[in-house]
Amino acid sequence: MPSILNPYINYTGDARPALEFYRDVFGGELKLNTYGEFGGGDGPGADRIMHGMLTTSAGFTLMAADTPPGMPYTPGNNISVSVSGDDEAELRGYWEQLSADGTVLVPLERQMWGDVFGMCTDRFGITWLVNINQPQG
Repeated sequence: MPSILNPYINYTGDARPALEFYRDVFGGELKLNTYGEFGGGDGPGADRIMHGMLTTSAGFTLMAADTPPGMPYTPGNNISVSVSGDDEAELRGYWEQLSADGTVLVPLERQMWGDVFGMCTDRFGITWLVNINQPQG
């Protein structure tokens, strides 16, 4: 899979209906994963979206999630940019440059869903999400 760059929108509980709406508008395939599916248990918020991705035949990719418990949600500052793919060297290179002189919010390391992921704010105040797909098996 080549690397892709796309917007990533955070919500406070509306990620599922928002992504379903965008699927109705743009068409395409929608994949949704909840916090409960990734170790969030049956507690409050287990049915909220940890990661959703809409891909369309027009080449659009839109990702979204509900803000995790304990993380601030700031309307107007709830969109970041995601870079993801399989090329580890390429994506680590992007990470090194984007995080240099910025702030690392989540270190680039293996996460509970199996991929290598990191989040940083670059020196210009833009939040970046870097996800390196790992073989699942």
